[in-house]
Amino acid sequence: MVNKHAERAPKLRPSAGLKIVFVLGVLFLPILLQYFGNAWVRIADFALLYVLLALGLNIVVGYAGLLDLGYVAFFAVGAYMYALLSSPQLTNAFPWIATQFPDGLHTPLYVAIPLSAVLAGLFGLLLGAPTLKLRGDYLAIVTLGFGEIIRVFLNNLDRPINITNGPKGIGGIDPFSVLGVPLSRKLDLGFLQLSSVTLYYYLFILLVALSILICARLQHSRIGRAWMAIREDETAAKAMGINTRNLKLTAFGMGATFGGVSGAMFASFQGFVSPESFSLMESVMIVAMVVLGGIGYLPGVVLGALLLAALPEVLRYVTGPLQDMTGGRLDAAILRQLLIALAMVSVMLLRPRGLWPAPEHSAMSAHDHEFEESKPIKQGDAHA
Repeated sequence: MVNKHAERAPKLRPSAGLKIVFVLGVLFLPILLQYFGNAWVRIADFALLYVLLALGLNIVVGYAGLLDLGYVAFFAVGAYMYALLSSPQLTNAFPWIATQFPDGLHTPLYVAIPLSAVLAGLFGLLLGAPTLKLRGDYLAIVTLGFGEIIRVFLNNLDRPINITNGPKGIGGIDPFSVLGVPLSRKLDLGFLQLSSVTLYYYLFILLVALSILICARLQHSRIGRAWMAIREDETAAKAMGINTRNLKLTAFGMGATFGGVSGAMFASFQGFVSPESFSLMESVMIVAMVVLGGIGYLPGVVLGALLLAALPEVLRYVTGPLQDMTGGRLDAAILRQLLIALAMVSVMLLRPRGLWPAPEHSAMSAHDHEFEESKPIKQGDAHA
């Protein structure tokens, strides 16, 4: 008798050595990029922020199958929440706040992260509640409108009381401090100096690692499997006893928390926020990251976010020489967008399921079926 598990194709797993090399590469990447200029480390920082956003949207779009085109609204909520609580904006607008906090509002990191997550999660529930009956294109249109409402709201909330400072934005936002070390200053280790953008890189990479762990645990939990059942067939999931209403709300709320935390990180990193940073194109780009990388699959989502976040900045160094070659007749910004669009169309044509899609379960099932058919029949089974 042949052992059923002996001939099964082994799963390809990265060895411990490769994992160690990968971790060391991630840790030493900003130190290497520092030698080429802090601008490259800054690109890596923004790429990690987009990874956080893509991971959150993947919960809504990839796991639950709910097309959300207004995800940037939660990004804006987190950013403005931290901006208002860590800048002179509220103390200037409300004298009684200035009286209560004579030294100004300065929200620490350990308060900003959970507060931004909770507030954005509440906005996610606010968006999800009226859209429970909607699907497909109708859901996309409503979520798109929600994102634009938040942006317009922030853009006009400078009168009669100046809360968000309108289109001028909010400046003077405090940088984060970790264990008493402000991330806005260089850290001198004696043998090595870590710039401000490098310190933020390590904070962002820690949050990304934690987010990936949370998403992976969610994916294999009962809630994650229920989300995927809703994604495949909501009517069948409801017939099986799954509470689709509560699970949809949970998906909107959980996904929004990642956007809120990303927004708080963005506000602290930039030191300035304005409504123009949260346009519809940002939502479209985040959706493109999830779809381009591999919808519903964590490695693919991370890869798509890294590529689409870094590609526009890298192409700045390509479009400049091309503009010079044409005597300045080509607009560098338009040319950069054209190259990005061509790259995205090419990937969708060549890899319609994404750059790194989820592995096919049907392939394993077919292999098991062939193996069952090829097993020798026992003597007792033949007589039966």
